[in-house]
Amino acid sequence: MSTPPPPQPPQPNPYGQQPGPYGQPQAPYGQPQAPYGQPQAPYGQPQYGQQSQTPAYPGFPQQQYPGAPWGAPPPPKRRVGMIVGIVAGVVGIVVLGLGALAYVGLKSDSGFPEAEYRLTLPQKMLDDKYELAEDMSQSKGKALEDEADGSWDARDTKAVIGQYTLGGDRTKGVLVVSGMYGRFKNTDEARDNMMKGGAESDNATVAVQPRDFHPSGTDVTITCQVLKQTSGAATVTMPMCAWVDGNTGASIGEVTAQTATADPQDIDLEAAAETAAKIRDEIRKPVG
Repeated sequence: MSTPPPPQPPQPNPYGQQPGPYGQPQAPYGQPQAPYGQPQAPYGQPQYGQQSQTPAYPGFPQQQYPGAPWGAPPPPKRRVGMIVGIVAGVVGIVVLGLGALAYVGLKSDSGFPEAEYRLTLPQKMLDDKYELAEDMSQSKGKALEDEADGSWDARDTKAVIGQYTLGGDRTKGVLVVSGMYGRFKNTDEARDNMMKGGAESDNATVAVQPRDFHPSGTDVTITCQVLKQTSGAATVTMPMCAWVDGNTGASIGEVTAQTATADPQDIDLEAAAETAAKIRDEIRKPVG
């Protein structure tokens, strides 16, 4: 009886690969094995017909985003943080609108009301939602006062300009109040002019035309429009509202993380007018 030959050592794979499960060769360089005979996709790319193995991101659909690593969506900070970059633009738009308040009719010394109300900048507004971040009344208001005082439709003017942040965090939202108090006439024309002044600011265009509102409990007309402002590569949606009465006039510009990227047609201008009316109630105080 012949002796069986001794067992032979396993033959090395000519490409240095070890057999994978089910007799399939192991993918080179430690790449994961394509299941059940499917071809291995090029290095670093997902299999055809397979979903990315990116972990779930709450609130984001699982889909590929060109240029994003591992198929992840762009980080929310990119959208939220852009508010910081457009604050100066918002201030410029709202302040320029204020500058149009006093220049409407023919120069005259008659018809001015008595000074009964003034404007203030409280530390917090709108149920403490917004906090005062910067009082710019001196730095940006002095030039407006010099131009407006004694001009066509204004007397004894004083500018009040403040920047508020949502919850103390400007990446969540910014509210700019740009107002003036004194004695004014031709208030309807002045309010319309403030809308035009904001719309003519650099990098700003009107996306929704001005509309007049009369919020409940308010004795003046509040006009609102939606502007689109371009700042670098970002385009921001911003509602802007204004009022003018015999003693006070102000423009209100608000940008939040939600409204900044919204379709202008989706902005609720009636709600913006209600907000402006609340702000008026909070910052307008009797003289003395």
